[in-house]
Amino acid sequence: MFEPLSLAAPLIFLALNVLTPGPNVLNTIGTALGSGRAAAYGCAAACAIGVLGWAAAALLGAGALFAAVPELRDGLTAIGALVLIYFAYRYLRRALGRSDAVQRIDGVTPRGAFSQALLVLATNPKALTTWIALLSIFPQISVSWVSMAAFGLGCAAVAGGGHAVYATVFSTSHAARIYAKASRPVNGLVGVGFTIYAVKLLAGVAGY
Repeated sequence: MFEPLSLAAPLIFLALNVLTPGPNVLNTIGTALGSGRAAAYGCAAACAIGVLGWAAAALLGAGALFAAVPELRDGLTAIGALVLIYFAYRYLRRALGRSDAVQRIDGVTPRGAFSQALLVLATNPKALTTWIALLSIFPQISVSWVSMAAFGLGCAAVAGGGHAVYATVFSTSHAARIYAKASRPVNGLVGVGFTIYAVKLLAGVAGY
């Protein structure tokens, strides 16, 4: 029998992974600062749909497929590492720039923001590892069609709702001023973190 409360722990685990700073969170914040709330809501919608897509793929057996054919996982991991290196370059360049230069994602339409966020999520290796962990630690999410559907929709709500909050908060001028004061150290830390993580991913793919 399906117990809704059995999904609480895996949903909390997912929230900690998708709502902590990472490529998609930073993309949503940057879009909100530079292109406004409507465009950032496009990012939030993409995150909801993208996470739902990952949920469907994982719960219907993609997790087992990646485990059986490691080359598929390695390929996605390598692509994700290259994306992280690109982001790291951008953030480190911002950290070394002028202190009053807040980098924003300007002039993006809601449709463009949606497409960009969906691409970032699709190539994010963190998404794959999150789902492998979820399927390993919380087998109750795949015991029935009801549990799979409920968990998939719950994931979409968590991701979309969380990013919508980011979109709302960081579209205000007050948030922009706070971000301006912290932009250089934050960009530096993110750039270094992305670089280290990308190197670890590539080393893992290479077998080191």
